[in-house]
Amino acid sequence: MAPISNEPEPATLNLFEVSTLGQPFEVLKTQMAANRGQSMATAAKNVWQRGGALGFYQGLIPWAWIEASTKGAVLLFVASEFEYRSRAAGASPFMSGIAGGMAGGIAQAYSTMGFCTFMKTVEVTRHKSAVKESTFKVASDIFKREGIRGINKGVHAVAVRQCTNWASRFGFARWAQDTIVRVRYGEDTKMKPTAIDRVLSSMVGGALSCWNQPIEVIRVELHQVKTPGRPEKMNISTAAKWIYQNSGVKGFYKGVVPRIGLGMWQTVCMVTIGDSLRQYFGTN
Repeated sequence: MAPISNEPEPATLNLFEVSTLGQPFEVLKTQMAANRGQSMATAAKNVWQRGGALGFYQGLIPWAWIEASTKGAVLLFVASEFEYRSRAAGASPFMSGIAGGMAGGIAQAYSTMGFCTFMKTVEVTRHKSAVKESTFKVASDIFKREGIRGINKGVHAVAVRQCTNWASRFGFARWAQDTIVRVRYGEDTKMKPTAIDRVLSSMVGGALSCWNQPIEVIRVELHQVKTPGRPEKMNISTAAKWIYQNSGVKGFYKGVVPRIGLGMWQTVCMVTIGDSLRQYFGTN
């Protein structure tokens, strides 16, 4: 698979992903991770009460659209380049997928995602604050107090999440695709995977990538609006300690079910559809 030469394609894919099923899964996952005593049914009810069906699209405009229009291009450009170079060096599809996913995930986290991910989380969790303020007001106050570092807090957790997310998604998807083809057509087949094979492999990759849910819960804790009793300054370590003290081990896995749905949908869009478009436009 050659490197991607056209960046609008992955940006468009990411916009499509987040504007369809992506944002509802994201909002529900964030709601549960931030309110760890809520079941999925209770979380969905609370989101609905904040705005009906539109409540599940909180933070879509402008934050998720800004993030999607930039991170998709960064992710697939960097991931495809590293995956291509790894394959050229003799690595297996599984290891090449991991290498590409790690590089792409880290690149998108530090280049585009820090501020937008923070703002999306503030949008979903700001109702927990005693003072009801707009997202812009929250961001402005934090910027005045802490500068650019304040509105990028938790970016290291985002980078860890994205690195492990996309390494797992690309790696597991490539492994599942090869396995499905071998099982269906035999070890020595020259058959290429069908569209159904690719969708199934992406769903497997997306679901298995959610093993790192504790990192996502820590990321949400770092990003959400301060609540009474919560420590003033947090890093990855202190956030993990706070979560464990208040919610136990199970607290690290709150929101994992909607995140599995999100992971499956993102991987179908960014891996399966992305591969198909690159083949169609002759960039594969």
